[in-house]
Amino acid sequence: MTNLFDRFKYQIKADLHEFFDKKESKNPIAMLNQYIREAEKQTEQTGKLLQRQLQLKNQLQREYDEANTMLEKRTSQLALAKESGELDLIAFAEKEVETYTLRTSNLLTSIETTKVQVYELESKYETMKHKIKDMKVRQLELMGKENVVRAHHKMDHVIESSNETNFEDISAYIDHLSAKIDKKYEVTMLESRLAQLGKKNKNSHSMENTVESTSEQAM
Repeated sequence: MTNLFDRFKYQIKADLHEFFDKKESKNPIAMLNQYIREAEKQTEQTGKLLQRQLQLKNQLQREYDEANTMLEKRTSQLALAKESGELDLIAFAEKEVETYTLRTSNLLTSIETTKVQVYELESKYETMKHKIKDMKVRQLELMGKENVVRAHHKMDHVIESSNETNFEDISAYIDHLSAKIDKKYEVTMLESRLAQLGKKNKNSHSMENTVESTSEQAM
């Protein structure tokens, strides 16, 4: 039964890995964004743990300062009690000194351990922040590459389409427009020449009429 459960569990994990691999291959930017968001959440949680550890260290330091103050006080009182020879006060002061000595020793050990833990957390926290920064840089690089790939794909599509049907259609359309423009230009030039001929003819008739009128007046 256990082996069957383990096989079922491993199969689910394998299916999930395959699913995420396929998803990543289809949209690597989206998967990278998801990785960055998860890393940012983990970094934020680490930052909160670091703050708690710093607060704990500060609290331990306050406890130590208080215990050390009481240790000095009880040590001084023990000396006075011994001078006075009062046995009950001596016994009480000795017990207090013993208690505070043990407490300060334990607190010092805890403080040193906490300092090491804070240093480790700070180091990991800074490393995580750098990793996220590096991932964001990689994200920008990947986005730039993806944009280039898309641009090339679109340009290749236009070029390939232009080399086939679209280019032939556009070329035929340009030829058609050119023919129409040439025809209109030809008609315009012919009309212009006809108009020039009309003006010349009109001027010629006008000059002939002027000559005839002058001849008649001379007679």
